[in-house]
Amino acid sequence: MKTILAVFLLSGFAAFAQDAAKGKATFMRIGCYECHGTVGQGGTGPKLAPKPLPAAGIIAYVRKPAGGMPPYTAKVISDADLTDIRAYLATVPEPPPVKEIPLLNP
Repeated sequence: MKTILAVFLLSGFAAFAQDAAKGKATFMRIGCYECHGTVGQGGTGPKLAPKPLPAAGIIAYVRKPAGGMPPYTAKVISDADLTDIRAYLATVPEPPPVKEIPLLNP
């Protein structure tokens, strides 16, 4: 029993079902894209994808951010919704290497 509890606690928020499609819709609906770009590529806010922080890290940062980002309480966005957003960001593919982009390699 202790092992199961430890695994659950160490996995952070893995108990939430992850829904990337719902996460994308939430990302757009609450305006994350305005600073972080539609695929988390960054803009006025930092790059979030294709390798997002673990869900627990995202949740902690969103609740008590640094810099210019306002805090979002659980009343504004739930931990489950943030876990879904993380699932969406994890679906963003890596960009191609520069050497494979013809316009950047004359």
